[in-house]
Amino acid sequence: MLKLTDYRWPAEWEPHVATWTAWPVNPNTWPGIFERIPPAFAEFAAAIAQFEPVRILAGSDGAAAAAAPLLDAACSRQGSRYAAELINIPVNDSWCRDHGPIFLNGRPGTPATGSQVIIDWDYNAWGGKYPPWNHDQLAGRRIAASLGIRCIRPCLTLEGGAIEGDGQGTIMTTESCLLNPNRNLAMTREIMTEILQIWLQAERVIWLPGGGVEGDDTDGHIDQSARFVDAERVLVATPYCEDAPEAHDLRQNFEAVATAIGSTGKHLQPIPLPMPAPKFQDGSRLPACYCNYILVNGGVLVPTFRDPADDRALQILQDCYPDRRIVGVDCLDLVWGLGALHCMTQQQPAAG
Repeated sequence: MLKLTDYRWPAEWEPHVATWTAWPVNPNTWPGIFERIPPAFAEFAAAIAQFEPVRILAGSDGAAAAAAPLLDAACSRQGSRYAAELINIPVNDSWCRDHGPIFLNGRPGTPATGSQVIIDWDYNAWGGKYPPWNHDQLAGRRIAASLGIRCIRPCLTLEGGAIEGDGQGTIMTTESCLLNPNRNLAMTREIMTEILQIWLQAERVIWLPGGGVEGDDTDGHIDQSARFVDAERVLVATPYCEDAPEAHDLRQNFEAVATAIGSTGKHLQPIPLPMPAPKFQDGSRLPACYCNYILVNGGVLVPTFRDPADDRALQILQDCYPDRRIVGVDCLDLVWGLGALHCMTQQQPAAG
């Protein structure tokens, strides 16, 4: 009988077996510029493949045939260490962080040592905003079946981008997203805290107000506003100028992190990560934010936006992760889909 107390949710900075993502197939996600997206995505996948295997969901009609030559060329151009692996699982959209699986690792010294289980939350495209999501809803359990890993389903709606963990039992999230009735009706902070304690074995949950990133359509995912560097430090998005429209909300998030107690029993240390100047497409503000970086084995891939703030963000990330290679990935086109690198990926941790 499976006991969730024998498992934990590893931090993103722990070793990976691979990173999962999904080939872009939905022109409506990038209206007017979709022809630029597959080549840009191939360059991103090749950047991941410099550090670790990348597994790409490409089971939709024609996806694998379209992806293969672009990926081969990008991996060759970048000298990628690994070949990109195309997986025959269909998707409706490319946001694998949100519809992909959450891997839990067996705790050492328990009967689960060396094993994994997958948590497959329900998914409704951020509160029913972007139908259809029939394939995305099944992606987590299909990945579990392809890997031969046991899959358990809480039957609650929750996206991976809405939660951030330090691997030691502390989870950070936002009220604006997890308590939104467009996911789960009549959800309270107390009930959701208990859900995270049960299914992700959280020992403490840090709640930020959320919101603050203009153009974000996720109702305030945590991976756009605050990211654990380790169990004591948190990178927090800060406004590009003092009177920015999002400045008040971002300051509230910063203050909530500064007053929170982490896994070590100490107050968390917030590190400012200034946002770039506003970016627009067809008059709409894009959620361009450097917090949407991903960690890979030995590296950090950081979204860049052809902005003077890019260099500062890359240096801040290098200071936070001195033992990793920092790589900027141009996301000015990708973010027109209202997400960037972290939104598009889900890490598969090593089981050991």
